[in-house]
Amino acid sequence: MEMKKDKTIDFHIKWVWHAISRMYNLYAASQDMTMSIGYVLLNIDIDKGTPATKIGPQIGMEPRSLTRMLKSLEEKGWIYRETDPSDKRFVNVFLTDIGKEKRNFAREGVLEFNARVNEIVSKDEMDTFLKVIEKINHLIESDTHEPVFTTDFKNS
Repeated sequence: MEMKKDKTIDFHIKWVWHAISRMYNLYAASQDMTMSIGYVLLNIDIDKGTPATKIGPQIGMEPRSLTRMLKSLEEKGWIYRETDPSDKRFVNVFLTDIGKEKRNFAREGVLEFNARVNEIVSKDEMDTFLKVIEKINHLIESDTHEPVFTTDFKNS
C-alpha cells in the first residue's frame, strides 16, 4: 500500500503545529521571547511560584532544556529561584515583575489565537476535534491497550 504523506494523521498534526509554532514565535519575537519561553512562563504560578520539577512535564520539555531556559530567564531577570524552606531538595521558580509582564503578553497571545479559532470553528467542531485528539493521545499513552506498533524495534 502506497503511503501519501498528506493522507496520514501525523502529517496534518505536525503541519498545523509547525504553523502554530511559527506564528507564536513571530508574535513573541517582539518581546525577546520564543514560544517555548512563553509556555514556561505560562506554567509558573503567578502568585505561589512553581516547583522547577513540575514545569518540564507540564509542557513536554526535557530537563536539560528546561534547566538551560530557566538559567537564561534568570539572567534576563524574568524569574528567580528559591529553595523550598520546608524541603531543601526542591526549588521553586517565581516570576519577577518583568516576568509577569512577559507572561501576560504570552497569555494574551494564546487568548487572541483561541478567540480567532473560535470565530471560524463551531463549538461542535471544536468538541469533536478535542475528542479525536484526546483519543489519539490515549492510544499513544495507554498501558492497557496493545502497543501502537506491532514491529519489535529491539530485534529489527
